Amino acid sequence: MPVRALTEERLQAARQALEQVDARARMLSNLRLAAFLFLVAAGGFALWENTPRGMGAVAAGLVLLVVVIVRHEMVLRRAVEARRRVQHWADGLDRLENKWAGRGTPGSAFLDEHHLYAADLDLFGSGSVFELLCSARTGLGERRLADWLLHPVTPDVAGARQQAVRELVPNHGLREDLAMLGPDIRAYVHPEALTRWGGGPFLRFARWEKVLARLLPVATIAALIAWAIWPVPQSAVALIVFVQVMFALRLRDRVLRALAPVDFAAKDLGVLSLVLRRFEDERFTSSLLASLREKLHTGGTAPSERIRELSRLSEMLDSRLNQAFAVIAPILLWSTNCAIAIEAWRAKNGPHLGVWLDAVAELEALGSLSRYAWEHPGDCWPQFSESGRSYQAAGLAHPLIREDLAVRNDVSLNERESLWIVSGSNMSGKSTLLRAVGLSVVLAHAGAPVRAHSLLLAPFRVGASIRVSDNLQEGESRFYAEIRRIRDVLELAREHPPVLFLLDEIFSGTNSHDRRLGAQAILRSLVERGATGLVTTHDLALTRIEETLEGRARNVHFEDEIVDGKMRFDYRMRQGVVSRSNALELMRSIGIDL
Repeated sequence: MPVRALTEERLQAARQALEQVDARARMLSNLRLAAFLFLVAAGGFALWENTPRGMGAVAAGLVLLVVVIVRHEMVLRRAVEARRRVQHWADGLDRLENKWAGRGTPGSAFLDEHHLYAADLDLFGSGSVFELLCSARTGLGERRLADWLLHPVTPDVAGARQQAVRELVPNHGLREDLAMLGPDIRAYVHPEALTRWGGGPFLRFARWEKVLARLLPVATIAALIAWAIWPVPQSAVALIVFVQVMFALRLRDRVLRALAPVDFAAKDLGVLSLVLRRFEDERFTSSLLASLREKLHTGGTAPSERIRELSRLSEMLDSRLNQAFAVIAPILLWSTNCAIAIEAWRAKNGPHLGVWLDAVAELEALGSLSRYAWEHPGDCWPQFSESGRSYQAAGLAHPLIREDLAVRNDVSLNERESLWIVSGSNMSGKSTLLRAVGLSVVLAHAGAPVRAHSLLLAPFRVGASIRVSDNLQEGESRFYAEIRRIRDVLELAREHPPVLFLLDEIFSGTNSHDRRLGAQAILRSLVERGATGLVTTHDLALTRIEETLEGRARNVHFEDEIVDGKMRFDYRMRQGVVSRSNALELMRSIGIDL
């Protein structure tokens, strides 16, 4: 069944289920009120009659009310789940209709303005690639997906990711179940701190200390009760309290050291437990997924249950901050017993924490890419060539443009012809082409499909200068920022070949003479270092660089036409140098008198 048809079908079914459960919830709400009124009436009757029949009516009313309340709460939980299911499929339909921008996770925290392509390719922010891709339920998954977009990998690693994503594509149940956890439960887990904490060093409590930590509160409470009821000597009670206080002071240093990291490292673990439990239920065949599933199989109790246990201990520890409970917490040696229990948990499970967290992060990142792949079945699965510097794309388009509006172009770069000089008028599609090429490489490394009919590429690293700008805080002009970025691209080409460079309007911030000489020197240096790439320009003098590179460069261009006084673009790439500019026409079109 086509993706859109299946999405609409599931959305309709989810809405019908929600209507049914809402109707049942309304009915039970009315029954709840009726049961409460019946209980009030039964209570009045019992006070009036003061007979066993009246007490029986009260008991029957109480039982009825409890039963209705329990049932109502169960139906309300089902209603919440039903709404989340509706939201899951409604969000999918919005993405298919290109209404997703600004509604997802922008990932702005992962943006590094000095990264060699993150800002240039719109990886993060509202309406970004990350927002389109990400469906992670935890911060761990978000961070791992961002890391995949920011850092290239070897073809073997990218191939393993791709194989795993392809296995997950038809698994609607897994994606729906993870969405059912709800957008409000995104975990705020600190993986580095949690991993360090789990790795030790561990604090030791002697067996007799553990026994006394449990027995002394019982003895103290028993002594206080006895003193309140019977004439027990105050000295005996004081002695027991004194022993408990001294014992607590003896362990105080270790208790504080045990509990200090927990407040930071072990928060919101209940969410992580839910995600782990869902992945534990799956069986995989691809090598990467199977290895990740194996990391979750540690023998004995499942990792989800162990994480849930730590979450419960963390919640118990937090209860000491409750104003009502804080009065009796010292009597119960609450902090001491929590510290002993947490340290016992850490000694048993701590060394596995890093492995579990890493597995969850990988699985969630793969799940995000699988959702994107399922919603875009027309995108191709890229193939890496092990060597060389070839880039062969057929029907390439930008993934952030609606599929029915995107205009596809073919791009062919190789060792013999490694540079394209792209000329054309304003708004004709030059920068979009550069971003489409760069994103295809980034997505290929991540293991995702690419918006193209086919793509064969070398394991390129991307270096881009598309969206550089001045920086007032650092006193840096746009031109200076651009030459710094190009210097970084040159260094990348020298140290980590092969490199795919994308330079938009190169050196537009200086005069035409310096621009031509500087661009010619930079492009020749990049080509001679084995780099491959595209450069755009409005300055037609730069198109003559083709003549100086002995057949290793080609001129291509985009055109526009004026129809009834309006600019029209077809966004199709053509061979050769553009023959006209639209700058004057654009000025006239907005009312500037020339």
